Amino acid sequence: MSETNAAAEVAAPHRYTAALAADIEARWQDFWDANGTYDAPNPGGDLTGDADVVARPKKFVMDMFPYPSGAGLHVGHPLGYIATDVYARYHRMTGHNVLHTLGFDAFGLPAEQYAVQTGTHPRVSTEANIVNMRRQLRRLGLGHDPRRSFATIDPDYYKWTQWIFLRIFNSWYDPEAKKARPIDTLAAQFASGERATPDGRPWDGLTEAERADILGEYRLAYASDAPVNWCPGLGTVLANEEVTADGRSERGNFPVFKAKLRQWNMRITAYADRLLDDLDALDWPEAIKLQQRNWIGRSEGARVDFPVQDHPDAKITVFTTRQDTLFGATYMVLAPEHDLVDSIVPAAWPEGTHDVWTGGHATPAAAVDAYRKQAAAKSDVERQAEAKDKTGVFTGAYAVNPVSGDRVPVFIADYVLMGYGTGAIMAVPAHDGRDFAFARAFELPMRCVVEPSDDRGTDPSTWDDAFASYDAKIVNSAGEGVSLNGLGVTEAKARITEWLEARSIGEGTVNFRLRDWLFSRQRYWGEPFPIVYDEDGVAHALPESMLPLELPEVEDYSPRTFDPDDADTSPETPLSRNEEWVNVVLDLGDGRGPRPFRRETNTMPNWAGSCWYELRYLDPHNSEQLVDPGTERYWMGPRDGQPHGGVDLYVGGAEHAVLHLLYARFWSKVLFDLGHVSSAEPFHKLYNQGMIQAYVYRDSRGIAVPAAEVEERDGAYWYEGEKVTRLLGKMGKSLKNAVTPDEICAEYGADTLRLYEMAMGPLDVSRPWDTRAVVGQYRLLQRLWRNVVDEATGEVSVVDAEPDEDTLRALHKAIDGVRQDMAGLRFNTAIAKITELNNHVTKVREVPRSIAERLVLLIAPLAPHIAEELWRKLGHDASVVHEPFPVADPAYVVDETVTCVVQVKGKVKARLEVAPSVSDEELEAQALGDPAVVAALNGAGIRKVIVRAPKLVNIVPA
Repeated sequence: MSETNAAAEVAAPHRYTAALAADIEARWQDFWDANGTYDAPNPGGDLTGDADVVARPKKFVMDMFPYPSGAGLHVGHPLGYIATDVYARYHRMTGHNVLHTLGFDAFGLPAEQYAVQTGTHPRVSTEANIVNMRRQLRRLGLGHDPRRSFATIDPDYYKWTQWIFLRIFNSWYDPEAKKARPIDTLAAQFASGERATPDGRPWDGLTEAERADILGEYRLAYASDAPVNWCPGLGTVLANEEVTADGRSERGNFPVFKAKLRQWNMRITAYADRLLDDLDALDWPEAIKLQQRNWIGRSEGARVDFPVQDHPDAKITVFTTRQDTLFGATYMVLAPEHDLVDSIVPAAWPEGTHDVWTGGHATPAAAVDAYRKQAAAKSDVERQAEAKDKTGVFTGAYAVNPVSGDRVPVFIADYVLMGYGTGAIMAVPAHDGRDFAFARAFELPMRCVVEPSDDRGTDPSTWDDAFASYDAKIVNSAGEGVSLNGLGVTEAKARITEWLEARSIGEGTVNFRLRDWLFSRQRYWGEPFPIVYDEDGVAHALPESMLPLELPEVEDYSPRTFDPDDADTSPETPLSRNEEWVNVVLDLGDGRGPRPFRRETNTMPNWAGSCWYELRYLDPHNSEQLVDPGTERYWMGPRDGQPHGGVDLYVGGAEHAVLHLLYARFWSKVLFDLGHVSSAEPFHKLYNQGMIQAYVYRDSRGIAVPAAEVEERDGAYWYEGEKVTRLLGKMGKSLKNAVTPDEICAEYGADTLRLYEMAMGPLDVSRPWDTRAVVGQYRLLQRLWRNVVDEATGEVSVVDAEPDEDTLRALHKAIDGVRQDMAGLRFNTAIAKITELNNHVTKVREVPRSIAERLVLLIAPLAPHIAEELWRKLGHDASVVHEPFPVADPAYVVDETVTCVVQVKGKVKARLEVAPSVSDEELEAQALGDPAVVAALNGAGIRKVIVRAPKLVNIVPA
């Protein structure tokens, strides 16, 4: 401590210091815990409470789940948590029953990797991390209901994650009802003959395995052999969203390859239309809505069947949005992974095959095999990139264009993906840029069927690029029974679709970019699937009485990893090595007695637990049902302005737009369809907070150096005598620029940290951290303290006197502005208004009690510890948390007078102080009578007077 500060503390022993702040904050945090200050009562079921509180309007405020990292929190992490805490506190003070709590998303790869490295069980390290994070969060004074907190790794929690999975597994999407229904209803349709089986055999004539295969084609959770993103370096498969744009794993940065594996999937595509349509009613940032719309990718067009020559039972089905150009299809392309490829490849090249089509291989099979290996090494993004050179190979097979009867060669090429449409395209090279480049590279024919609007003519062999237009006439498009010539694109689409449907070789349809959600991971640290397989490989759901299915102990937590570049590998899961757990004899309660089964050895992805956690917050100790229906309706049910229900405010990062947010919406809709919840959407209002950034300092090697040890001299930055560079970036331990909340709390107190993070700028904008600037909010709190407490005696210094009118106006203007800012999450401007009021009060010789009390109430949501202490010192026994927030008196909000500018010939000649309510007539008369205006006119007549009451009069002389 400096001599100056030491002397100040002797002269002012009751000054607000970091030590005093620490004492105040610890005492009030203990008080809140002991008295259940933040307990939010439910209307029924568990956690019931004060009926008067339940009768208030409710407000459910949520943060996105934190992951309990071993590194703990840095000051960037609690930005959103502090913001939701301020918002929740404000609404408690405005008469709401507020539910605000926080749990932990604790399954996932980081804990598993740490276990592999250290031999520590993931549960041990994760629970230790949770203890540390709870300590750090408590120190910030966050007003969470502690009774409702949990972690996704708690068996009592993931019992219900497994239960929801089984509800999804035992459901199908009925397109007629446009909702999920129990799978038993579908089986009943097959059994009654209402719905025919695929091969026409009666349902009771099928084996159990055959029935299971048929139902699996409809289940919302299903296992299938499908193309997946296989990451040998991690030893697991990844969802599309977990693969970066350059084809590497989001975590670990390993190469990712396409492979075929049997995996669990969620049929999220069945909900594509509803996921799109229901976005309109949500109060979300438009940027997030746009990301979801683009990810779902709805497009209207037609499915068209192309027969395969010499294969009577084979057809290639394509989806196209330009069915009007069918006559221009001169070749076809299949994705290398397409199921049909192997069956149509002939033994030898057909006569007349161009050399450029073969890739230099002796047989079609050799060419296809080689090209598939080449394509498997590329990511989807790489395959779709506009590469200069187009690659592909002829399969040796031909299809028939159904409208022209022309024979068209069938290629495979990596720019066609199985993940979009049907994995096959009809290529119209004259009118598609990629098809044009491919046709040029492989010397394929092109046919103009859309009349160019420029002077290029109708011979594509003379063109430099394709001609694409939705506003042109169709040409060269006439065949047996149909002609599109002369039609516009829209009319041509309708006519050819009708023609295709009449001949049962196509139909108008809608397609989506969205793919089914890959739901398996080859990991240990995740929720076990509540699924077992019988001796015939049929999947069976565990009965509810066997839930939760807990993770067994294993000696080796890691999935088997491989050479990151070796695509010819396949997963081996940690659970598969525990034979005693995998192979079991169970009585599933189906009347068939005990039987041998094999457990599923994959685990659920880390997203599973966060798909429904908002519901567990409502009823966290319910062991009998997912959530009490009345409790769910109270907190999340539909209401005015929220037709789909959901959480009132959900705050988190924008990076989860097409991962967590889309998945959670899907689960919510399934549960809604099945009658388990009243809310069809999980989160009504979404707010994306910005990021707290920090300067990264690097030496000449590009290595990050400790930011706290860097010195600034003459505009340059130095570390241990070496000049270093500075760049604004993320805050993190690896970048050596992390500042912990513990450090700031120790030096200034938690209330100062809260104020600084909220005052840094608009909540939704990223901003740089500057420890030196924290002191500004510390001084605000010191001035507030001095306005109420005598620093020499520690006694309250306010007086029981009426405030003057200027102070009343300053108070009520602040109240009015702060209320608006609090409701709108504009905490930086709210703090500015409180600071202005506090500075005004500082100049008042004797602070009236009524002013001091309302100033304390204004700052209470932002700085709750000092507010509690001052409120108690002002003579109140009750906690400030539930005190009413101040309400502005309108009479003091409006300025008593307004300055009106009077101009003559556009030049200011007078300024009048007038009432804000002054009429145009009154203002004109006052302006014309002003001596300065009379002198400026100098007897001249008046041609025009323009009045904009109460602020402007413009006089135009004759």
